Amino acid sequence: NAYACIAPLRSAVRRVVIIGPAHTVPIRFLAASSADAWETLLGRIPVDAAANQRLAELPGVQFFDRAHVSEHSIEVHLPFLQVLLERFAIVPLVAGDTTDVDVELALDTVWGGPETLIIVSSDLSHYHDYDTAKRLDLATAEAIEKFSPAQLAPDRACGSIPIRGLLRLAKRRGLCVHRLDLRNSGDTTGTYRRDRVVGYGAWAFTPAQEASAP
Repeated sequence: NAYACIAPLRSAVRRVVIIGPAHTVPIRFLAASSADAWETLLGRIPVDAAANQRLAELPGVQFFDRAHVSEHSIEVHLPFLQVLLERFAIVPLVAGDTTDVDVELALDTVWGGPETLIIVSSDLSHYHDYDTAKRLDLATAEAIEKFSPAQLAPDRACGSIPIRGLLRLAKRRGLCVHRLDLRNSGDTTGTYRRDRVVGYGAWAFTPAQEASAP
């Protein structure tokens, strides 16, 4: 559902900023990539060096390639983007134990206009039973849709810090939020393995004038 709403932007988007939470390397900052390009089976994607240099001037951002080597939270999005978009560059950032203020500042630095797409990568609750996961994830959804980062508990989403940073900036910029989907792995496995599920959701943040258009 998230990528379906990106499809109409195929020709417009030229830069994709992706923030994903750190899973493999413990860090206390936002890790930028010094690589010239990333590569998937679908080809190479250039890294936006100019955006990286602006980010590197921020106190909460460092070039730290080791955080990217085994990290999946960013690369899982790349094949979808390569299929949907035309030519584009990426700005990959791995978020460790940083602050939502640092994330807000980083996103604001590379915000751009219609040519820039920003993706915050995260799943939701982990390894609860199906009904508990639905309840917890609904509370997370409500926090997101009310622009209430303080209500987003750290254990409710692995990307809680990037999400909170995005919420701060989206509220300040007067964006509207739209829920695209909310479910968990139990919805795809049927009654099999509903004792330990993982939650997932997707939201789009758009300018207010787009939300009010007929």
